[in-house]
Amino acid sequence: MELTTVWFTLIAVLWIGYFVLEGFDFGVGVLLPLLAPRGAGHSGTDRRVMINSIGPVWDGNEVWLLVAGGATFAAFPEWYATLFSGFYLPLLLILAALIVRGVAFEYRGKVDDPRWRRNWDRAIFWGSLLPAFLWGVAFANIVRGVPIDAGHQYTGTLLTLLNPYALLGGLTTLLVFTLHGAVFLALKTGGEIRYRARDLVSRAWAPVVLVAAAFLAWTQLSHGRPATWGTAAVAAVALCGGVAAALRGREGIAFTGTALAIAATTITLFGNLWPDVMPSSTSDAFSLTVHNAASSHYTLTVMTWVAVVFTPIVLAYQAWSYWVFRQRLTRETLGAPLPTTGTDRIAGADGASEADRAAGAGR
Repeated sequence: MELTTVWFTLIAVLWIGYFVLEGFDFGVGVLLPLLAPRGAGHSGTDRRVMINSIGPVWDGNEVWLLVAGGATFAAFPEWYATLFSGFYLPLLLILAALIVRGVAFEYRGKVDDPRWRRNWDRAIFWGSLLPAFLWGVAFANIVRGVPIDAGHQYTGTLLTLLNPYALLGGLTTLLVFTLHGAVFLALKTGGEIRYRARDLVSRAWAPVVLVAAAFLAWTQLSHGRPATWGTAAVAAVALCGGVAAALRGREGIAFTGTALAIAATTITLFGNLWPDVMPSSTSDAFSLTVHNAASSHYTLTVMTWVAVVFTPIVLAYQAWSYWVFRQRLTRETLGAPLPTTGTDRIAGADGASEADRAAGAGR
């Protein structure tokens, strides 16, 4: 297998990991005002339960994005340059939203003031919703093709990216990630939040499945390859199976189903790209491929050896962190006695802290 093929595959794997893991983070953020509305009893504690459910892992999940971007820059610099110049504004909005959301996670508990926490909660909501939508818009446009000239320069405008197919892709990722987050909360939490998450799945699954099915069908009928009809079918069956398991209270199977649906959809999109990495809607001759966008053979060889050494280490560490923080979170676990000295107790009465995370993990 050529190294260009290897790195195209590895980049696809990195995006799969990012969408599966960061997907439920986005979902939890979007669901924050829905499952723990302000004014309801115990809303402050319930928001802490939701935030602490992803507290130990959200920043590690974003590492997949950083590595995917870095791998694209190193392995396919022409792809990286055209993508980031043509999609500058959407990617800038995604980056700003992710920064604001990360700051919100760390700062919402710094001051014991309802207005302070309310503003940071809004930042978490919008910092989750915008990327969840814009990633779908971006990837749908990549698969569809964008205007690129002979010099591999993007020649369209922002409105070019806001076409019906891309907007449907954005709506699909937003809804599927939100459903994925609800299933994760049903799996990770106990008590009232768990029941609210299960109830939301029972009420919202139909439009999610319909929108996702419409996007997959449009993708395959307009841009599909024969081999990707199988992965698209896997995505559809996995999503329906995950919903069915969630309705029966089988949260573990349900989460596996939604994760598999996201993974299979990502494989479908990358499979429809190959051997292009960024098709040109102006002329097929101007498209970026794994060959004309790639770095030198020596660069790819060095990168491959680095990946062989460090990838297992990163995967092992992330798996260990999920294992350590595997217990369900409830109001009671967050109400356990917490340290009051040092840096262990940095949050206010309604904030997330390192001590809260430890309590949630059953320490």
